[in-house]
Amino acid sequence: MSATAATPHRAVVEHLVRQAVYNRLGRPLPRLATAPNPLVVNVSARHCHLTPEAVEQLFGKGRQLTVHKWLYQEGQFAAKETVTLIGPRSRVISNLRILGPCRTLNQVELAYTDSIALGFDIPLRLSGNIKDTPGGMLMGPAGFFEMTDGVIRAARHVHMHPDDAAFYGVKAGDEMKLKIGGPCAITLDKMLCRVDPSFKLEVHIDTDEGNACNLLPETPCELIR
Repeated sequence: MSATAATPHRAVVEHLVRQAVYNRLGRPLPRLATAPNPLVVNVSARHCHLTPEAVEQLFGKGRQLTVHKWLYQEGQFAAKETVTLIGPRSRVISNLRILGPCRTLNQVELAYTDSIALGFDIPLRLSGNIKDTPGGMLMGPAGFFEMTDGVIRAARHVHMHPDDAAFYGVKAGDEMKLKIGGPCAITLDKMLCRVDPSFKLEVHIDTDEGNACNLLPETPCELIR
């Protein structure tokens, strides 16, 4: 059993408590409390996805990724293994986390602040769309791996189960807005909807976006059309 299954996310607990309180009081549920699933908003820090071949070249023949921490999406994890990313100006980011399991392509996801520091000119892309993107050099304990492409800033997006998509009245490929409250309240447009029966309702924004609104676990967030 994964850690996410053993320990419910704070948003899940709050969602269930909110529903129980309103039901006990006999009051009509507010719209968000009638949602099939709670909204989780997470900041996705810089990371990379690697193929099994890249992992072996960086860490040694036969090496596989090992779990450091399970992520909110089922079966996804932050690996114990990290690499160093070398930019075009010979500047580096060390301890770049690998996310598992392995994929069929190699991709590095950075915030614009990261890319400026390294000297990359990266495009905003959907994850997996790496055609005509810059490459980079990765260094691990067993060697180097040269990426010919795959360095991007990932477009902000929301993972949705079909039940969530039906509740919000959207389909895969649609765009929504994320309204973030608190002292640094902002609204983020062009939130791409990704829909799959395996997904839990979760928004991914990067560190630049998370820092801009000082996103905290208690910060109120709402998805709107």
